[in-house]
Amino acid sequence: MSTLHLHQTTTATPEQFLAALTDFGPDRSTIFPNSQDQHLQVHSRTAADVTEGTGGVWERLHYDWSDPTRIVITDTDSNVRGGRSSYVFTLSARPDGRTDIDEVVTATAKTSKAASSASASAPPSASTPSKKV
Repeated sequence: MSTLHLHQTTTATPEQFLAALTDFGPDRSTIFPNSQDQHLQVHSRTAADVTEGTGGVWERLHYDWSDPTRIVITDTDSNVRGGRSSYVFTLSARPDGRTDIDEVVTATAKTSKAASSASASAPPSASTPSKKV
């Protein structure tokens, strides 16, 4: 199991970041390129049970934003990740209107082959948005 701790500051408010992260509509890949539209399948909108990926690498994820400043995304199935993988985003509004984003990615590969495939392609939700949100 490996754990990454990431930090970034964005011009988006916490509400705007949450809205972008949980928008599973068409064109999600314009913000998250590792979530290609043709491979996006929303299983439930109320529970945010979603399969996303690039075709070669996919994950079924449960999104929980009951605390809008701490979004927890749990991997429930994947072709490369094991059952303990997760992504936790902690959002902190700054006085200057920007937002600090702390992300903790915990990933467990299913096999050593899967580990090398996974390292070549970041999981959809773990990538910082490529487009300003």
